[in-house]
Amino acid sequence: MKHTDPRTDAYISASAPFAQPILAHLRELIHKNCPEVTETIKWGMPYFTYQGTNLCSFAAFKQHCAFIFWKGKEMEDTDNIFKRGEDEKAMGHLGKIEKLKDLPADKIMGKYIKAAAILNEAPAKAANKEKITATPKRELEIPDYFLAALKKNKQALAVFNAFSYSNKKEYVEWVTGAKTATTREERLNTAVAWMAEGKIRNWKYVK
Repeated sequence: MKHTDPRTDAYISASAPFAQPILAHLRELIHKNCPEVTETIKWGMPYFTYQGTNLCSFAAFKQHCAFIFWKGKEMEDTDNIFKRGEDEKAMGHLGKIEKLKDLPADKIMGKYIKAAAILNEAPAKAANKEKITATPKRELEIPDYFLAALKKNKQALAVFNAFSYSNKKEYVEWVTGAKTATTREERLNTAVAWMAEGKIRNWKYVK
């Protein structure tokens, strides 16, 4: 593999035993199907960049791993491997990965990685595919104290950044909706802890 980063090796080695073979296999697939990809660490987890843009990333949590295609919303899910869909119940596009068998077949993953690379090679072409009538990008107002708390926990910050608009909104509204400063502080601490574990706001109700 070319363009590797020793920090990625360290991240995988420091992950839980169940996660190590998963992350190592994903790393191998990424390099195999996009040989010019470059590794780096952002927000405390491994990222893979190509043509100067993020291609994908993965992360390990206490009981599962997650994988993210940076331009997943622009990709066609021809083999129906994306688990988020409209429910958006888990971080990443492949849902919660607890073992190697949870990953799509290598051939399918390879096809998706190559498709993601093509998007990075031709961003203008990909942009032209968007409908003219598409709704404007929604902006979420996030309080400074909320962001400050996230920045103290790199794992939580990475998860929050990877969340969908609705998942971010649920956390922000839950914290800002507190009637007292004490309750707000308690909710904020809980929110950061949950996000560090890759959980959405209403994770308890996810079957």
